Amino acid sequence: MTLQPKPIAFAESALCDLEDIQHWYAEQLVPDVGERLVHELVAKVEQLVAFPESGRIVPEFDMPALRELMHPPYRVVYHIAPDAIHVVRVWRSERLLKLP
Repeated sequence: MTLQPKPIAFAESALCDLEDIQHWYAEQLVPDVGERLVHELVAKVEQLVAFPESGRIVPEFDMPALRELMHPPYRVVYHIAPDAIHVVRVWRSERLLKLP
């Protein structure tokens, strides 16, 4: 029995985070750095199709389905659901995650 790959979905919050990253670097007059970082972050997320559990469990919550990929200085937080992988946030790695 082979496992079917799960599609990746970006929450609006994660998309806004990626836009904010690009805007911040553009304001610092190095837009190419922001674009490169966003491309690297998305490429890292794409590995989750084949390896959804490759990220570590988010230490603040200790929930096996809530994981993160580290790409300094950022962390990509995602949730493994039965039907898809949901990217929730892309934050600076020093920030602690808070859920409502």
